[in-house]
Amino acid sequence: MLFSLAPMEGITGHAFRQVHAACFGALDRYYTPFLTPPQVGSAFGGRARKELDPAANRGLDVVPQLLTNDADRFVWAARLLADMGYAEVNLNLGCPSGTVVAKGRGSGFLRDPDALEAFLQDVCARSPLPVSVKTRIGIADDAEYGRILGIYCRLPLKELIVHPRVQKDRYQGKPRWEAYGETLARAPFPVAYNGDICCRADLDALCAAYPQTRHVMLGRGILTNPALARELRGGGALAASELARFHDELYGAYKAEIGGNAVFRMKEWWSYAKFAFADSTAVHRAVRKARTTAEYEAAAARVLSAQPLASSPRFEG
Repeated sequence: MLFSLAPMEGITGHAFRQVHAACFGALDRYYTPFLTPPQVGSAFGGRARKELDPAANRGLDVVPQLLTNDADRFVWAARLLADMGYAEVNLNLGCPSGTVVAKGRGSGFLRDPDALEAFLQDVCARSPLPVSVKTRIGIADDAEYGRILGIYCRLPLKELIVHPRVQKDRYQGKPRWEAYGETLARAPFPVAYNGDICCRADLDALCAAYPQTRHVMLGRGILTNPALARELRGGGALAASELARFHDELYGAYKAEIGGNAVFRMKEWWSYAKFAFADSTAVHRAVRKARTTAEYEAAAARVLSAQPLASSPRFEG
């Protein structure tokens, strides 16, 4: 079984990947939060350049994810990535954000299947790197997926990662496992599952229903419980000392990268990590009130030293 880290904007960047691997062992694969390809003829800049720096990803199997509906820019970016030493490029067809969808990107691209098929045929033919896709199953209705999946099955994809929700769901409601099962039955390429695997019971249920499962992408579950992949492989549960070390190293990495703004980045992490504790409400209140660096550090220290962990950490959203 392969376990990978989902691309989650603002959280699972290069600092998170390296700290997680150092504290809990590297996952089989990490996907970057989505990156916008540069204009043809230009280089990646700003945040994207930092995310893609081979030195920042040393020792990890990292797959860059691109967000675009422009085939020329996708292919140009793939060439840049190949020159950096990357072995695969992933297309984001899953982001449900309204601003992204309005531009026909992310899951918004699923609204126009004809344009999507033309785009994918083009980039698969011209990309110097194998192309994988992370997808939702439609915009508003499960019935949309039959046609979308048919498009994918006609293409030489490296892999299809299925998040079986529609765009309108955002991250609410139960994933439609039937759509994942249909993908396993029809796809001529490897298939991965993404969506609400937060504990061993979740994985066992998925594999009981679909024994062909070979790759599971972990998102909110691993932000809540950074030892989740180890537990899914039969290893030990998260320990309080491990979580404290992980927090301290992650906070240190963010401070080195963005200075005082690290507090705001850490608060994003705590919106998931609070569910690792028995009293998530108390944890949320303690961290939420912190405004300055000193206030944050004191609040985090109190939580990590005094609040007991949940017996079975699980994201509740």
